[in-house]
Amino acid sequence: MEQEKKVILLAGPTASGKSKLALQLAKNLNGEIINADSMQVYNEIFILTSRPTLQDTNIVKHHLYGFNSVKQKFSTGHWLKMVINKMKEQWNQDRIPILVGGTGLYFKALTDGLVTIPDIPNDLRTEIRELHKKIGQKKFYNKLIKLDPMVKKFLLPSDSQRSMRAYEVKKLTNKSLFVFMKKTKSNFDNKIFKKLFINIPRELLHKKIDKRVEKMFAEGVVAEVKNFLKMKVNKELSSNKIIGIKEIKDYIDGKITLIKTKELIKLKTRQYAKRQFTWARGHMRSWEMIYAPNSNDLFKQAINKIS
Repeated sequence: MEQEKKVILLAGPTASGKSKLALQLAKNLNGEIINADSMQVYNEIFILTSRPTLQDTNIVKHHLYGFNSVKQKFSTGHWLKMVINKMKEQWNQDRIPILVGGTGLYFKALTDGLVTIPDIPNDLRTEIRELHKKIGQKKFYNKLIKLDPMVKKFLLPSDSQRSMRAYEVKKLTNKSLFVFMKKTKSNFDNKIFKKLFINIPRELLHKKIDKRVEKMFAEGVVAEVKNFLKMKVNKELSSNKIIGIKEIKDYIDGKITLIKTKELIKLKTRQYAKRQFTWARGHMRSWEMIYAPNSNDLFKQAINKIS
């Protein structure tokens, strides 16, 4: 068990200012930044995933960004092995690892351990997702708690992703997902984790999301997606789920206007941010919630919380 080390975990919804705060923390605390965002691992998608700029990476060393091809599978298990190695490297250099991202499952795997369950067959997964799409989350959740009553203690009725996951596991194994979760343990003492979540007001976040989407188009995101489409990536791979790929493809194919494309990406990004807040309410109750409209005040808050 690791007990004497420290690692900063910095989470928050997309476009909340995580990257800027991480840079400030890394510069002031002799730290380096490690990616905890499942979409920023991909090499060929830079603009659409808002990966750190070359300017940022020149200021502070960044790890686990843009190293995986969109044509290759990448799982939470892969990330966990890599991030643990990176953390140990940082500690050996007397540096503080600063993990930054919006993928709640990555943080949970690190702090609580990775749940080991059998692989779900594609046909069962497809069947359950089609059922969810047909009846909606409310009715699906009600079916789920009849199938697996344990769910009610652990799962928010609005958490559609984990509802589908719990349904899959119960159908395949006849055991509750939460039976598997109880057997799970972290590799680390929880005391080493300094956990921060940027709890930005929704109205301000929506404005920042809108601004970010406009910036993406100014920077050439359409050309980036054209290159992605030329690669003919397997539809089953997670890289196809990056917000904006489907919408920009429809724009390229002449199905929707540029204005509509931007509107849809902004909407889907706001919906994604809402899911990130939902995850935080359910799984990040022990995290320190921070927010200040001024970046320097936010930095001071963060320092106070991790000291």
